[in-house]
Amino acid sequence: MKRKVYKTKGGRSLQDLHIVVEELAKPLDNAVSVKVEAIGLNYADVFAVTGLYSATPKGAFTPGLEFAGTIVELGKNVKGFSKGQKVMGVTRFGAYTSHLNVQQDYIYPLPESWSFAEGAAFVVQGLTAFYALVELGNLQKGQSVLVHSAAGGVGILAQRIAKKYGAYTIASIGSENKINTVRAEGYDAYIVRSERFYQDLLICLENRELHLVLECIGGKIFMESYRALAPTGRLVTYGFADFTPMNHRPGIFSTVWKFLTRPRVDPLNLVSANKSVMGFNLIWLYDRPQLLKPILTKLMSLELPPQIVGKTYPFSEAIAALTEFKAGKTVGKLVLHSSES
Repeated sequence: MKRKVYKTKGGRSLQDLHIVVEELAKPLDNAVSVKVEAIGLNYADVFAVTGLYSATPKGAFTPGLEFAGTIVELGKNVKGFSKGQKVMGVTRFGAYTSHLNVQQDYIYPLPESWSFAEGAAFVVQGLTAFYALVELGNLQKGQSVLVHSAAGGVGILAQRIAKKYGAYTIASIGSENKINTVRAEGYDAYIVRSERFYQDLLICLENRELHLVLECIGGKIFMESYRALAPTGRLVTYGFADFTPMNHRPGIFSTVWKFLTRPRVDPLNLVSANKSVMGFNLIWLYDRPQLLKPILTKLMSLELPPQIVGKTYPFSEAIAALTEFKAGKTVGKLVLHSSES
């Protein structure tokens, strides 16, 4: 089977991405072949292509961590799936393609009422939000939760999950044009990040304790969020948007400066303040399907509405899509449509 697939040399620029045509092998016994209809974009894609992601494969590789599509071929040991079935799933890189082979443990039936774009927009960010809030954050009813990048894909799903658990939620956003989105999602309060972030956060808390922070910004915002945590509070970090390159390739001097001035938390302070800082990279769960699949099953049992798809792009416009995505001005999830969709 011929397929179109994006490749990058593992270089330092989005401009390294290019499409090639190649043969796709038959699926292994426990895998399926999927005709990809939609591909979800993630910050990890930007960092991988620009050489800032430690989990990136060595040498040439295909970016992309999530997709939705139709099964076109089954391995002989596959159970519970059928040819022609619509699915969504994850892959440890390789999603920027028209067709792919993936083990059955990494796919899930696409909900009947969902589009391919909604399926491709859900899995990675849904798992990220659920794992951070519930598995690591131990979210409990009545707790106060601060969610950074609240109008983005993870932030929207984090709000919906937190409300299922009866939490008080505060949105942190980077610009005023995202206010309507967080209001519509039902956040209890919101902050447009500025030099007054810490003071604005205290106002939003209204004398409540801050129990949980979902953090992805880094820098000063990280430290001020940690400062606001109550004793026994938890800050869960899953990314550093502060490191996102503004151009097609990262600037070496600005990257080094951000690295040298990155936030630091003293372990002695963690003990005396009785606070926790936890970090995770979802992609490492991809090597542990025995953990990944049950978490996805629990997430789907919440029966959340589909993700907001902010914008879609043709498969051929991946560079333009990633360029707009990393600027941080978009709302919801950005999605590529496969070249044959």
